[in-house]
Amino acid sequence: MAKSIYLVAGARPNFMKIAPIVRALQARSEAFSYRIVHTGQHYDRDMSDVFFEELGIPQPDHHLDCGGGSHAEQTAKIMVAFEKICVAERPDAVLVVGDVNSTLACSIVAKKLHIPVAHVEAGLRSGDMAMPEEINRLVTDSITDWFFCTEPAGVDNLLREGKAKDGVFHVGHVMVDNLFYQAEQLQRADRAGFLSEPLKRQLGRYGVVTLHRPSNVDDEATLRGLAGALKSIAEDLPLVFPVHPRTRGNLERFGLDLGPNIHLTKPLSYMDFLNLWKDAALILTDSGGLQEETTAMGIPCLTLRENTERPVTLDEGTNTLVGTDPQAILREAARVVAGQGKQGRRPALWDGAAATRIVAQLEQLLH
Repeated sequence: MAKSIYLVAGARPNFMKIAPIVRALQARSEAFSYRIVHTGQHYDRDMSDVFFEELGIPQPDHHLDCGGGSHAEQTAKIMVAFEKICVAERPDAVLVVGDVNSTLACSIVAKKLHIPVAHVEAGLRSGDMAMPEEINRLVTDSITDWFFCTEPAGVDNLLREGKAKDGVFHVGHVMVDNLFYQAEQLQRADRAGFLSEPLKRQLGRYGVVTLHRPSNVDDEATLRGLAGALKSIAEDLPLVFPVHPRTRGNLERFGLDLGPNIHLTKPLSYMDFLNLWKDAALILTDSGGLQEETTAMGIPCLTLRENTERPVTLDEGTNTLVGTDPQAILREAARVVAGQGKQGRRPALWDGAAATRIVAQLEQLLH
C-alpha cells in the first residue's frame, strides 16, 4: 500500500528544495502518494503557475496563508492550520526542508501527533544563536526522526548531539539537484524577457551582489562599510545587485549612493537570476543557498558574514568567508578580479541524485 508523505514549504527556496523530491516520489508512485503544503510564510507574487511549471511540480495541495506577523505569531498560525490537516488526513510522514519558521512549526505539530518527521538539510550549524534560522535548525533536529544531511559536517554535528546513527543519512543536496535541473531548463528557455540578458550583453565581465540579512542591512555603520567596499570593487568589475526590498529601503534611509558601476535591479525570478549569476566572475552574498550553488557551479563566492553553517563550501568549494570588514572584502575581491580566486571542487554526492537517495531511504523506513 502506498505511503503518504506531506512535503512542507513556506518560502520560495523551500519549493526549490522539495521539487526534486516531488519528481523522485512521482517516479515511485506505486510506493508513495504525496501532498505539497504551502504554509504561505512568505507571500511572493512571482510564485505563479509558471514558477511551478519551471520546477516541474504541481501547484500545492494545501495553502495555509500564514504570512506576516512576528516570529511567534507566524509560527503559531502555521501550527494551528497544519494541525487541522494532519488530524483530518493522517499522513504516514511529514518532510520538512531547511530552517524557516514553517520547518519548525510543522515538525512540532507532526511529532505531537506521533507522525514521523524527516528533515532535509539536517545538522547544519552556524553556532550563531542570534540567527533565527539557527534556533529553527536546533529545535527541528531535536525532535526529528530521520535526518537527511547535505555534507559530512551535518552528520558529525548530529552524532555529537547524540542522535542515533541509524537515523542519520548523508545523501547530498536537493538544492544542487534543482540547480542542475533548472540549468538544463535554462538552455531551452526563451530568455528574451529576462532582465539579466541586456545587462550581460552590456557589461561583459561582471560580478553579482545579494544582501538581505538584518545584521548586514539594518545597521547603518555595517551597511555603509559594505556599500563603500562594493563601490570600490565596481571600479574594476561592474556589479549587478538585485535588491531585496528591506535592503533598498535601508539604502535610501541611510542616504547611501552605490555609484554608476553598481546596477540595481528589482528581485529577479529564479531562472532570470540563475541566468545572471551562472556567468558571473564573482559573487558577493550573505545568502546561505548561494554559497552552495556557487560551489556546485565552480564560481568564486565571497560570503559577507562572520560564520557559515555550510563549511563544506569553504573546505572544498569556491566559497571564502570574509565577514563585513571592508578591507578584507576588498583584498579577497581583488584576488578574484586578478584571476587568483579560489579553485574548489564539487563535494561528494552533490551529483543531482540526492532526492532519489532520500526517496529510496524513505521507502526502506516506511515499508
